[in-house]
Amino acid sequence: MEDKKYAPAYAHNAIEELFENVYWVHGSIKIAPGMTMNRNMIILKQGSELTLINPVRLNSQEEVKLCALGDIKKVLRLCDFHGLDDQYYIDHFKAEFWCQKGQSIYKAPIPDTIIEEETPSPIENSEFFIFSTAKFPEAALLLKNHNLLITTDSIQNLTNWSYTTFLTKVVLRLMGFKKELLIGKPWIKKVTPKGESMQGDFERLLNLDFDHLIAAHGTLLRDNAKPALQQVVAKTF
Repeated sequence: MEDKKYAPAYAHNAIEELFENVYWVHGSIKIAPGMTMNRNMIILKQGSELTLINPVRLNSQEEVKLCALGDIKKVLRLCDFHGLDDQYYIDHFKAEFWCQKGQSIYKAPIPDTIIEEETPSPIENSEFFIFSTAKFPEAALLLKNHNLLITTDSIQNLTNWSYTTFLTKVVLRLMGFKKELLIGKPWIKKVTPKGESMQGDFERLLNLDFDHLIAAHGTLLRDNAKPALQQVVAKTF
């Protein structure tokens, strides 16, 4: 019997390897009746330990495969708006929970470690980036070994609208989403303090050294991610 304390495992793809010791699951979430959209979980393997970024609950078959990769030790939430399945992994695998202060959508669980700009990342040769101007928590993680930038809602590479229903596509188009690399207009509107701009945060982000980008929605942007993002930032601001 399904434990109603947790959300069900929504439809998702199999676990795939993106880079050495970096995996992802391309899944989905129900946001309203008749409306679903895609979302991604990133899995980082370090020795025998796994760190899940923006967790997505898996069906029983894929959960077995996940456990075969290593021991789930940490859960990282990089965005205020992504936390549906955090509690499931924390309860079932006794994982440490990392997030920023001020979570408003999913206020539980209480973090074991608060993510701030100076917080050392639990992943070797990586660093956190904090969108310090944002009214709601939003961060990114740079994996220097792979020149890979992991984002959540701030930047999305929406070349793939899989798991997105027709009604959701209509709404997304009305909100200004297209099948491209973008900074979402609804996110910018929600997180920007009145009378201020997020431009400075993105200019700081562009000081990081990265070639690839993957977000909580869409697909991997492999190669030339930084110049592509420079164009998006210039167009957005």
